[in-house]
Amino acid sequence: MFDFTADPDLPKPERYRQLVSAAAALTSGETDSTANMANVAALMAEFLPGLNWAGFYRLVDGALILGPFIGRPACIHIALNQGVCGAAAKTGTTQLVKDVHAFPGHIACDAASRSELVVPVYRGDTICAVIDLDSPETGHFDAEDAAGIEGLARALNGRI
Repeated sequence: MFDFTADPDLPKPERYRQLVSAAAALTSGETDSTANMANVAALMAEFLPGLNWAGFYRLVDGALILGPFIGRPACIHIALNQGVCGAAAKTGTTQLVKDVHAFPGHIACDAASRSELVVPVYRGDTICAVIDLDSPETGHFDAEDAAGIEGLARALNGRI
């Protein structure tokens, strides 16, 4: 049994260091990408306060398909030219959106979401998924969050 708990009062860099460490421990030696994404989604929900959705979209045949997540039911298929997740997958760059309603083409899977952070995950040099985080608070995510989730994505390279 694993018991990873997070202290919400820790400074963000330390909280992300602990999240990446826990994710590396849980995914070490496990070859099933679905199991790894499921555990990491649970860890993100545990370690990152203020979220209403945390999970993955997998890149399958040129589109994003819903993967393991924590939160309300979500959009199943996202084209690479749609929404924040599509932009991250298409460009290969982190998308930090302080107000999703100001993002052209935003897809409102959960009407409560106000800000979003999406980071591409690679398998080798190829994008295989994106990590998607939503918050009901406008401006919830900042550069420290982006750096922390980018570190998590690097730790997952080849594990999903």
